[in-house]
Amino acid sequence: MKNPIYVVGVDVGGTFTDIFVLDEAAGTVATVKVPSTRGDQSRGFVQGIRQRVADFAGIATIVHGTTVGTNALLERKGARTGIITTEGFRDVLEMRRRDRPTTWGLKGSFTPVVERTDRLEVSERVLADGSVLKVVDEEEVRTQARALAERGCEAACVFFINGYANNDNERRAVEAVRSVWPNTFVTSATEILPEIREFERVSTATLNAYLQPVVSSYLERLETALGEGGFAGELLIVQSNGGVMSAETARRYPVRTALSGPAAGVIAATAIARAAGLDNIITCDMGGTSFDVSLVADGKAALAAQTAIDFGMVVRTPMIEITTIGAGGGSIASIDKSGLLRVGPESAGSDPGPVCYGLGNDRPTVTDANLVLGRINPDRPIGGKLDRLDVEAARAAIEREIAVPLGLSIEDAAESVLRLANAKMAGAIRLVSIEKGHDPAKFAAMPFGGGGALHAGALIEEVGLGSALVPRFPGVTSALGCVVADMRHDRVQTVNRLLDDLDAGELGRQMAAVASEAESILERSATVFQQIDRLFELDMLYLGQTHSVSVPISIGEGGLTAAAIDAAFDTAYLEAFGRLLDGIPKRVMNFRVAVVGRRPDLDMRVFAPTGGKPAEACRTGTRRVYAKGSYHDVFVYERLDLAEGASIRGPAILEQPDTTIFVDPGLSAVVDGFGNLIMRRAGAR
Repeated sequence: MKNPIYVVGVDVGGTFTDIFVLDEAAGTVATVKVPSTRGDQSRGFVQGIRQRVADFAGIATIVHGTTVGTNALLERKGARTGIITTEGFRDVLEMRRRDRPTTWGLKGSFTPVVERTDRLEVSERVLADGSVLKVVDEEEVRTQARALAERGCEAACVFFINGYANNDNERRAVEAVRSVWPNTFVTSATEILPEIREFERVSTATLNAYLQPVVSSYLERLETALGEGGFAGELLIVQSNGGVMSAETARRYPVRTALSGPAAGVIAATAIARAAGLDNIITCDMGGTSFDVSLVADGKAALAAQTAIDFGMVVRTPMIEITTIGAGGGSIASIDKSGLLRVGPESAGSDPGPVCYGLGNDRPTVTDANLVLGRINPDRPIGGKLDRLDVEAARAAIEREIAVPLGLSIEDAAESVLRLANAKMAGAIRLVSIEKGHDPAKFAAMPFGGGGALHAGALIEEVGLGSALVPRFPGVTSALGCVVADMRHDRVQTVNRLLDDLDAGELGRQMAAVASEAESILERSATVFQQIDRLFELDMLYLGQTHSVSVPISIGEGGLTAAAIDAAFDTAYLEAFGRLLDGIPKRVMNFRVAVVGRRPDLDMRVFAPTGGKPAEACRTGTRRVYAKGSYHDVFVYERLDLAEGASIRGPAILEQPDTTIFVDPGLSAVVDGFGNLIMRRAGAR
């Protein structure tokens, strides 16, 4: 094959690996969902692509949303890491922010990813104003580095106090460590995060070092396997900010891959909604283990400056705001010690999976409940892992574990499991909408993942959402997000100056220089961009405040002025808090620069239903479904055969290879021009 024509998106989840293939020459798409391969995710990755692309030489670009880094953090399976830090500051990582695992708990415990014995000190000191009180002794650094390596540390992190103000000592120490370290896994805290606040800086840098050997090893295996298949194109990795980066950059900054897959899903959902004419959506990604929710307002996904992957494991790098709860298809239902029904957070995952998989699990899950109630076809399981689902085993598990203890019928017990799961999901939606001042009636839910479309109708009623938009291929939406994501690089630098004392022109020149440096990284990529955008922000606050507001600014040909900064701050602060604090000096804490390489837009008309049929012609039979306390005889439809404008009244089941959709009683659904299914209350417009 002479000219590569395929762009492939791959999202590896805990249960399934999703593949989305775009044929740029023909303008067609293909999808596949295969079981994830535990132990070595690259095997399922390559096997899945091979089902749709026989000759890897025909692939121009592969974009990958990975959970390798996230899983290593959650399961604490990163590399043994050592820290070299300023004398007297070895415990910053462990002291955190005096927080607790539960807000009202009387006790709690925290184990840092680096043991205290692997946190060594050297006598150096930089003051907060950047002046060097004591120059670092490079030989002392080398001695400590050798000690860490002899103890079995695979990665090292150098973290010096106030390094954000002057990184000369830290830079020299990093060079000293690299001169004796047995591999390339050496992280500089200031390179990862040159921003004030010492705990956040050491936490982010340490987690980066902790992940480097794990992510690098995975990418090396993946590139080897792809190369053996003939792939010679570019491998890109999705970042937690919704952009993509090269595999080489991912090796240096693996902490930026945390929540990579969920971020890709939000990017895809935003693009699909924009094409459908919707600016306000709430994405609902339901996989085998979790339910991930994110709010997109006015067509823009919200970015958070930091997030906690787990208690005490803080990552301060731009991330799409995603709320995650343990309510996936594999979430286990049980009765707790007080006799109350619980769903999750424990999950059966993909191995052994739900009871109906017949692979050894005997505790019922959300998937088992959907199966027992008739919402899932036992003869058509998604993912290709099984030929048939065991309905009787699922019924027996629900009867034994839920129905008998609660004195309910099997059906009512199964429906109770779904109601509780839906209530948890609704709570997550309220958290990102109502609790942040948004009216859910003005938003459409965007359910995706393998299980999201089974619960969309219930969430409309539970939360009061205006509608739900089920994309053409909801089971592989995150893989689609990999294909449509832009390349992005973010930078941050602490300023910590009062606006009255700031040389705004010099600040503008510094920000432009940082943007040029980030832009050069994009230019080294083989990716073709339609355009490259520069985005500038300042973190600002009033003197005496702790928390800052993000202030978008522009740097024109005339440069940056203090008056422009002052006006932009007033606008941002007024929008956030509704009033200004006249007479109080303003402080610029940090500047942020994002450089975004806009990749060619995917024409969403590739999903338009062509040659479709009216709803009646797409019926494949009927099935008894239990909903709202009684059985219903419902029509089953082949979803992908539906023509544009086809309308379906609930209750109804729509089936396709990557998911099943349940239209609840009292709801209706119609197919739009992009193949999406728009679900809303019957009679609503």
